[in-house]
Amino acid sequence: MNNLVKRYEVKANIFKAMAHPTRLFIVDELTKSEKCVYELQEMIECDMSTVSKHISILKNAGIIESRKNGNKMFYSLKFTCITNFFGCVDNVIKRQIDESLKSI
Repeated sequence: MNNLVKRYEVKANIFKAMAHPTRLFIVDELTKSEKCVYELQEMIECDMSTVSKHISILKNAGIIESRKNGNKMFYSLKFTCITNFFGCVDNVIKRQIDESLKSI
């Protein structure tokens, strides 16, 4: 497989990792500050195994990283530039809303 195809496969895997509302929420929360898994579980309101699975997907994609402090695991964004992507998506949504309001 050539390097160009491999590069796009890696990009696709990153997009796939973020292509879930819960994982988008986790990434968005981590743009504000690092969080321990218990904080994320409380915010998401689901069982620990589900939160851990989402975290694992984001971590394997290279989007977030972890650090252990005592018996707690804390998560943060590995690259804060992901916020640029979120801003871009927000601009697309705003444009779509503006265009739909013009057609009314």
